Amino acid sequence: MRKLPFLLIFYSLTIVPLWPQAQGEDPASFIGCTLEELIGRFGAPRSVYAVRGLHEWDDDVVFVYDEGDFYIIKDRVWQVGLSYAYLIRVGDSRAAVHLSFGQSLNSGENFAIFPLGWHSWPLGLRFNFDSTGRVTAIFIYRSDI
Repeated sequence: MRKLPFLLIFYSLTIVPLWPQAQGEDPASFIGCTLEELIGRFGAPRSVYAVRGLHEWDDDVVFVYDEGDFYIIKDRVWQVGLSYAYLIRVGDSRAAVHLSFGQSLNSGENFAIFPLGWHSWPLGLRFNFDSTGRVTAIFIYRSDI
């Protein structure tokens, strides 16, 4: 019984800050969705556009929903562009990102990448920053593609 308060405090300090989205859905769960699953979850996209890669095989089709931009390779989502993820929003400061996630795996003047290693395949969480250090974009992606 003495362990219960400790476990509650530990749980609140470790799990709650990482609670993914207001709706309770982890945005990383979108990665790997098939087209059928994506359309089943969100319906028809608001718009669709293509993104040219450096190589022909690097091209993506992007489905745009209110929840974010879903980058498709073959018939699966491999990347999601979001305006909000893991308590960070577009417009938040670089300091808020590092306070939430600690030291980044890879970073530069305009970006910071953090591993999301608790999924079936390796995932990365990328924050892009403007010249004032504010978040301009948030991406979750398969880092092995």
